Amino acid sequence: MTTRTGLIIGKFYPLHIGHIALIERAAGEVDHLVVLVLATQIETIPLERRTAWVSTATAHLASVTVLGILDDAPVHYDSDIAWVAHHEVTMAALRRGGIRSIDVLFSSESYGAELAERLGAVHVLHDRERRRIPMSGTAGRARLADRWMQLAEPARLDLATRIVVIGAESTGTTTLSVALRAHYRARHGFESIAEVDEYGRRFTYELHERAAAEARASGSPQPRVDDLVWLPEHFAEIARTQTRMEQSAAVECALVIADTDAFATSLWERRYFGTHSSAALEAATTDLPRRDLYLITDHVDVPFDQDGWRDGEHIRGEMTGWIVDGLSARGLPWVLLRGVHSTRLEYSIEVIDALFAKNSTFVSPSWAPPNQ
Repeated sequence: MTTRTGLIIGKFYPLHIGHIALIERAAGEVDHLVVLVLATQIETIPLERRTAWVSTATAHLASVTVLGILDDAPVHYDSDIAWVAHHEVTMAALRRGGIRSIDVLFSSESYGAELAERLGAVHVLHDRERRRIPMSGTAGRARLADRWMQLAEPARLDLATRIVVIGAESTGTTTLSVALRAHYRARHGFESIAEVDEYGRRFTYELHERAAAEARASGSPQPRVDDLVWLPEHFAEIARTQTRMEQSAAVECALVIADTDAFATSLWERRYFGTHSSAALEAATTDLPRRDLYLITDHVDVPFDQDGWRDGEHIRGEMTGWIVDGLSARGLPWVLLRGVHSTRLEYSIEVIDALFAKNSTFVSPSWAPPNQ
């Protein structure tokens, strides 16, 4: 029985649901499908990241092989020198992947017929007019926030601008996080920005409720917050849950503003158990997504608000130092915010706007064709 090998070539810049639909269709029509990611040095997102997106998004398709190669040859569909240059890059990538020949080329582009002929393959044209899925790479690059839900999930998780507000107890982290999310929800494209609150506080309530229920059952006095028994695995659970919440937010919106994160949880574990305890730190180190910026709310000139659940007033200064030194040691970007809330908010918006503009700017070479 003859085995049919299919090929899809694309920039996947960025990877979107139209790409996935094409790949899934092709995978169902051939025995082995090669998805070849082509990237230039000029483009903003490097080849490795795009290849990883495609590999993750197609992991459920056993017949798919993802390859990647740099292709800096200018694109000119009426030029033989350009066709030869691209053909040789394609063949080099296929040889490196152990692929000897291609039987079917799948594409959504007008150039697909000639490319298939040069490869000695049959051409299958898929949704050329983008009627089934009205989405293109050009549209994604032009309006990233507006088109967010049309990107493939691995691309969303990687491209989201992630801001983490972090600070010692009662330094205004939640106040700033809430205000920032409210500010951006009023902007077009950011209406779906999700709540990423401090899971550790919710966990504390639950831990206290369990301890109170046990006390009631045994006839013991009701526990105070200071009586709670914390374990390293509690902090690991908080760290992992905090990261899951952040990841869910990144799927929903191009901007994530999180009130604390797994790294901050590791500092609370340090506070209770010392530097030798590392359950949360291991979770943070293993699973912590890429960060764009930490906003550190300073303790200086901020009154301590005792709400009945806090006990860290005496170490706020030390903890601010832990945060600064810990982030610096890991090479993570941070800005210290000192001053009244309105000043902090305005200053934060300025840097967040700049970071999002950077992250949503896609550079393409002058010869790049549209709709890819």
